[in-house]
Amino acid sequence: MNEDEKWMKIAIEEANLAKSEGEIPVGAVLIKNGKLIAQAHNQPILTNDATAHAEINVLRITGKKTKNYRINDSILYVTLEPCTMCFGAMINARIKRVVFGAYDFKTGACGSFLDLNNSTKFNHKIHIQGGILEDRCSKLLKDFFKSRR
Repeated sequence: MNEDEKWMKIAIEEANLAKSEGEIPVGAVLIKNGKLIAQAHNQPILTNDATAHAEINVLRITGKKTKNYRINDSILYVTLEPCTMCFGAMINARIKRVVFGAYDFKTGACGSFLDLNNSTKFNHKIHIQGGILEDRCSKLLKDFFKSRR
């Protein structure tokens, strides 16, 4: 198992926590210098906060831990392709690399629906890689939505 799969499995565990709370099952972890800094999952319903996506939650936790909103040279792993809001937050945090599992053709901002990363307007560039443990991440979301219908 490679490093990306190792960290994505922890993000999947977070997604399962979201599912157990009745949230859309998305999980995220933040890694810096090969160490786990923070992990979080979706909580908009629980917190009544539309911004409480897994990525935003993990950035908030990391910011408090490091006492800095800039998280240079870090990698964010998330089970679903980030949306526009989350992508913007990751740009502001100066995330070096984003690794995601499932592609999101409805709201994904890293190439599926929009491709914000190839914009020349941002003063920071994130290295993006999608499709890590994609089948597991996609199945988690499909099963969740199937059970809601």
